[in-house]
Amino acid sequence: MARTSTARRLDEAPIAPATRLEFGGGDPPAPPVQPNAPIASNAWLATVMFLGAEAMFFAGLIGAFIVFRVGSSIWPPPFQPRLPVGITGVNTIVLLASAVTMHMALRSIRAGAMRRLNRMLVTTAALGGVFLLIQGYEWARLIHFGLTVSSSIYGGLFYTLIGFHAFHVAGALAWLILVFVRANRGYFSRQKYTGLQICAMYWTFVVALWPVLYGLVYLY
Repeated sequence: MARTSTARRLDEAPIAPATRLEFGGGDPPAPPVQPNAPIASNAWLATVMFLGAEAMFFAGLIGAFIVFRVGSSIWPPPFQPRLPVGITGVNTIVLLASAVTMHMALRSIRAGAMRRLNRMLVTTAALGGVFLLIQGYEWARLIHFGLTVSSSIYGGLFYTLIGFHAFHVAGALAWLILVFVRANRGYFSRQKYTGLQICAMYWTFVVALWPVLYGLVYLY
């Protein structure tokens, strides 16, 4: 009977409220704020800045060419070979076509069509290689006919301006080949293709720059 009374008193005893944890006398701290997703990747922003610097570099070269062009009463100078306008015009179409295939490569990766992506990258690289080969062939002919860097200001400006562009195309082609190797190994996907995207940005830049140089140097 005593045990029953003791158990009853324990059951009827009031339960003390749980001790509340205090944080400096106030409410607990708020949960950490989730950072906002960046608008663009760091690689994309770096590429935009690099292309801006490249645009300024070529603007300086183009400005120098225009100064000498406007200041000369006869252009091209006498006894200097004329530039191959026709074949270079065809070569311009070749390079512009490579921009189309590069754009198709981007559309392919966004659609998850990996085989078509590889085909478009190979086609783009082939068109870029053809452009460089034709340029090299025409340069060899011009040098044979006497147009060199030291032959005149005309020759120096031509090889500096067009030569720097060819150097950039060669660099873009090497980059494109590296991108193709990584794409062939399955490195890119519909959700992850930043490397391909920034390569396409650089390729588009060198392609878009060429019609300006062709019209200025070959036709103006």
